[in-house]
Amino acid sequence: MRVEVDHVSHVYPGPSPRRVLDDVTVELTQRRVGVIGANGSGKSTFLRLMNGLIVPDAGHVRVDGLDTAKDAREVRRRVGFCFTDPDNQIIMPTVAEDVAFGLRKAKLPKDEVAGRVDVLLRRFGLEGHAEHPAHLLSGGQKQLLALASVLITEPDLLIMDEPTTLLDLRNAAEIGRVVGELDQSVLLATHHLYLLESFDRVLVFDGGRIVADDAPGPAIAFYRELMGVA
Repeated sequence: MRVEVDHVSHVYPGPSPRRVLDDVTVELTQRRVGVIGANGSGKSTFLRLMNGLIVPDAGHVRVDGLDTAKDAREVRRRVGFCFTDPDNQIIMPTVAEDVAFGLRKAKLPKDEVAGRVDVLLRRFGLEGHAEHPAHLLSGGQKQLLALASVLITEPDLLIMDEPTTLLDLRNAAEIGRVVGELDQSVLLATHHLYLLESFDRVLVFDGGRIVADDAPGPAIAFYRELMGVA
């Protein structure tokens, strides 16, 4: 999958408008790309551009040639998004219902939907929780549920915005393991830098710009120096 970000800027309106992205240009073709930066650096806004959750004020974002502003529906079919807090995307009462929700418009036979849900629940160790109230799962289980609910639609690209921020080290490592086994291309923002050690490429954001773009080792070293923790 090819993502092209062409001279993109974005300003959040308000009494004191804030420019969060400033003339960002980058092309992404690698299978695993990490995004790091301090809070407020622009990385979350950058991720939301990828499936049209945010439309740039200037410039264009294209996913396999599709403009996210003009072709939002088709882009969202190809690009899945996992938020930091899984409670923000858990919709249905039970675990199985929430995973199946993504297929509501596909008009598939009920047995096919049930089969696909069962496969994902087993894949993520949630098969014993199918009828469990979704919002009563543990934090790690909720993040796995959110991931399953996105993957049921079989996107080509998965965007993950700090999916381990609310998790302890054990659950963060489990999410990292699961991400490493996905067939989809992944664009992952995180403060858990060790999760990116096996990635193909890492972008470093600061002040709304990409200030480093390299392999994980050099990019993370640059970021640590930038933050004064080298």
